[in-house]
Amino acid sequence: MSTPALVLVAHGTRSARGVEMIAALAEAVAAELGAATAVRTAFVDVLGPSPAEVLRGLDADGEAVPAVVVPAFLASGYHVYQDVPREVAESSHPAVVVTPAMGPDPALARIMALRLRAAGWRRGDAVVFAAAGSSDARARHDVRRAAALLTEQLGAPVRIGYVATGAPRVPEVVAELRAAGSGRVFIASYLLAQGLFQQRLHDAGADGVAEPIGVHPAVVRLLADRYRAAARHLVRTRSAS
Repeated sequence: MSTPALVLVAHGTRSARGVEMIAALAEAVAAELGAATAVRTAFVDVLGPSPAEVLRGLDADGEAVPAVVVPAFLASGYHVYQDVPREVAESSHPAVVVTPAMGPDPALARIMALRLRAAGWRRGDAVVFAAAGSSDARARHDVRRAAALLTEQLGAPVRIGYVATGAPRVPEVVAELRAAGSGRVFIASYLLAQGLFQQRLHDAGADGVAEPIGVHPAVVRLLADRYRAAARHLVRTRSAS
């Protein structure tokens, strides 16, 4: 059986820097996995190709190449629970495994702590954990888990704020922390790539804004590990059938 391909599924953004970051992440994961593993990117919104289009294009000698779909999402909401399975079904691909989303995970919390310190955060400064937000309760639960992981990593409390969907919004949390007497307030970005949401964080009134999680060796290892576990399961299942 062919080595399963990896289809890295991201949200999509109109930001050129964000698109470049997803491409760089896919390239880094491909280098981690080696030349035998084909790595493709797909998007569920804003951009193409869609996951279904990518899956339909995976073939070798007229046969479908098995595929592992890895959702590059920091919380499992509508896109992970609805869009990705629908796209897989629409592709009619006969051999696909979908992994859990990449977040929350302790590795991401460690990266966020590094990004915060690089932005100037020091112990004693207040922290706003900034997530995109979702109307899906499961995604909000994931955000709370991710915030707890960052709290553990920093050894300091963080307050959750949302950029687009949900309350409280990031600027409100920043203002509340200042009103409560916080001397300096920093925003920890629970976003994967540059884009409109990251830009909004810089207008929220904080003293510093951490960079998004982005391409980091720990992210690359996390995605590669998601792929390897699913690929082993896929190979065993097809070998047994």
